[in-house]
Amino acid sequence: MPSKNNHLTQNSDLRSIGNGASTCSSSGYQSGQTPPRPVYNAPTVAKSEERNILRAKCLVALILVLATATVATSAYILVNDQSQSDFENQFKGYASKIASVSRNNADQIFDALDIFAAMVGSQAAVENELRNTSWPFYTIPEFSVKAERLVNLIGETVTEVLLAPVVQEHERDAWANYANSMNPVWFQESLEYEGNTDLTVNELLQRTLPFIHTYDVVNLRLERIEKPGEVLPLYQQYPLRFNFATNTMGTGYDILSLVAVAEQYEITKETLRPTIGFSRFLVDSETYVTGSKILQPIYNTGDTKAEDRKIVAIFGTLLNWQGFFKDILTQGQNGVVVVLRSSCITNLALQYGINETDIEDAADFYDVDDLEDLIREDVITYQVDGPDVLLLGYEDLHDPKYDSLEVKEVFLDLGFGFDDLPEDQCVPTLTLHIYPSEKLEAIYRNSDPAIYASVVVVIFVFTSLVFLLYVYFVGKRQRIVMDRIVRQDKIVTDVFPTAIRDRLYEVQAQPTGKRGAQDIDGFEDGSDDLGSAPLADLFPSVSVVYADIAGFTAWSSAREPQQVFLLLESIYHSLDKIAYRHDIFKVETVGDCYVAAAGLPEPVDNHAVLACRFALDCLRKMRQSTVKLEVSLGPDTADLALRIGIHR
Repeated sequence: MPSKNNHLTQNSDLRSIGNGASTCSSSGYQSGQTPPRPVYNAPTVAKSEERNILRAKCLVALILVLATATVATSAYILVNDQSQSDFENQFKGYASKIASVSRNNADQIFDALDIFAAMVGSQAAVENELRNTSWPFYTIPEFSVKAERLVNLIGETVTEVLLAPVVQEHERDAWANYANSMNPVWFQESLEYEGNTDLTVNELLQRTLPFIHTYDVVNLRLERIEKPGEVLPLYQQYPLRFNFATNTMGTGYDILSLVAVAEQYEITKETLRPTIGFSRFLVDSETYVTGSKILQPIYNTGDTKAEDRKIVAIFGTLLNWQGFFKDILTQGQNGVVVVLRSSCITNLALQYGINETDIEDAADFYDVDDLEDLIREDVITYQVDGPDVLLLGYEDLHDPKYDSLEVKEVFLDLGFGFDDLPEDQCVPTLTLHIYPSEKLEAIYRNSDPAIYASVVVVIFVFTSLVFLLYVYFVGKRQRIVMDRIVRQDKIVTDVFPTAIRDRLYEVQAQPTGKRGAQDIDGFEDGSDDLGSAPLADLFPSVSVVYADIAGFTAWSSAREPQQVFLLLESIYHSLDKIAYRHDIFKVETVGDCYVAAAGLPEPVDNHAVLACRFALDCLRKMRQSTVKLEVSLGPDTADLALRIGIHR
């Protein structure tokens, strides 16, 4: 440090230098005008990291939202698909069961009828030979017993069992006399077996016509059959009951007077095989059902396959299709729609002899407006709900949206070809078309998909909340650390120039092995190796300003420490402002000595001019400050003066 003898004093040429250039500082401000102090900005790295962290948080939040939506949607779709798959598989199981059981039941019905017919034929052949009689003069003994066993074997499907012998025209009166003589016998036998105490044999005989007859649907009356050829009069029946239309026993009624039965019998007669029809009929005055009449031929021999066999009687049964599908499914297996479709077209007008004059009477019963409406496809729809069966209507009433799940099964085919049948005749092939319904699907269309999706959402929301809570506390901790770092950085920035500050940070960022360990080792062994290069730069062209307070030692010895501190703080604070205004770098203060430099840390060419201007402003400010402080620090404070030296 230069000696005080080399310093410029208050009366030296330094004053004239300051006066000569006092109008403007090197930074563009007028002398005495303080430029605004720049606002401290946090380190750029910190701000950048904060922005990156914010972006990362937003990205993670977006990923969580997308993941939640994706997983929840996937869970909903998977569970819904599983429910749909369960529904379809369950329906296919129900449909397969209905189809297989129906097919087996149909086969069982015809097998049972064939066996029953063979048994009756064999028994009749033996008895007729012993008694020297023949058909049609034959009565099946214990008919009700045998018929009931047949019904029990087949099930509730069979609602009626009838025996109708083939009577030639010349045998009509003889057969009528034979039937009138045998009716009391089998009437009594049937009443006893059926346990019917409401009727008596006499009542049944009173309601039995003694001749073969038919029913005139136009005039609504019974009349003797007059047409030529063979007839099929009803004889024995199970169960015993009156005809609801005529209130008489059906015994002696020629079933060939029914067009549909006559056509069906014609096929049976030609093919010597059982046939089946498909029709809608009344079972009482108010109830009608759709079913099938089966005509099972009884032959003159017990061998149903003999080439010379001849039909001597018809064993007729009435099938109710609604009862056919009962008890296939169990309780709780509901909502299966069964469409029963026949391969034949039914002409009800031809079948029942209805003409234009009768259409009004037939309209209500058949729900038609004209004769063309009586030509209809044989279709009926049922809904199977466990063991119960509900009639839906006489058309295809399944829901079209389930067409893709249709199960189609031919369950009754008697194997008739076109060459086997008379012209314009048809033996129906019955096909089941099975579909699910809304009722069945509703069992599987539940809230499980929504529940699973909601659970996934709740899990993700909980996870997100935990994550956000974690982020909040980590962010809070980071803000505390960052605030501390910013404050420390501000202090360092106030003490050191920016370039020096950055270099200090670079040194501190070096690994411990390259810095701290060497420092300790050098300290312990007494060497001068500091472990890193010192922060020292060469500035060949600078101006160093030294300033101290003349008379400070005597003045401070008579003052309190607080007064000394107030003086130094006031003066040095003013000098700091002046240094900042003239781009002067403050080096240090030692006691009453203030050291500053011009031209560093950023080199400038006019560093000497800046130092002189700084010195002049300092002298001026010193005089102003001591005068102001004289009031609070004592009368001799104004005698203090500032001595300044400049080394270039």
